[in-house]
Amino acid sequence: MEEFTGNIWVLGDDIDTDIIIPTEYLALETIEEMKQYAFSPLRPELAGKITAGDIIVAGKNFGCGSSREQAPEVLKALGIRCIVAKSFARIFFRNSINNGLLLIEQPDLHDHAEEGEEICVRVNREITCGGMTYPIASLPDNLVEILQAGGLVKAMRRRNGLAD
Repeated sequence: MEEFTGNIWVLGDDIDTDIIIPTEYLALETIEEMKQYAFSPLRPELAGKITAGDIIVAGKNFGCGSSREQAPEVLKALGIRCIVAKSFARIFFRNSINNGLLLIEQPDLHDHAEEGEEICVRVNREITCGGMTYPIASLPDNLVEILQAGGLVKAMRRRNGLAD
């Protein structure tokens, strides 16, 4: 499986989908137009500072709230490589995987991570950060297939021999 590094943005517990992308911006026509408003109720400057490959490290219950699919789409459009959290809301977890956004549950990293720090993720093995190693669970093969394809629709097209 793959390995990558990225810089950390630290967020707390219960980051809901209204914080990820507030309701009033859902009327915009594209995800590209929406992404500049990500996290605006919590940290208005954050969307403008995130660069491709960055990693969010959060507390528990990330993605709670409504089941809007735009939340993981906006995070992916910002260039977020993956999100590591103590736990995720289940609908957000599945919406993220279906959109090709890697989510990793890890109960201890958030308590030690510092914003701006670089971490190394070895998918299905471990995360290294600040000189410490944090074990992570392996994702089931069907989820890995979806992530590698870039999302559920692309995975099913690939599986059925259809062009992307």
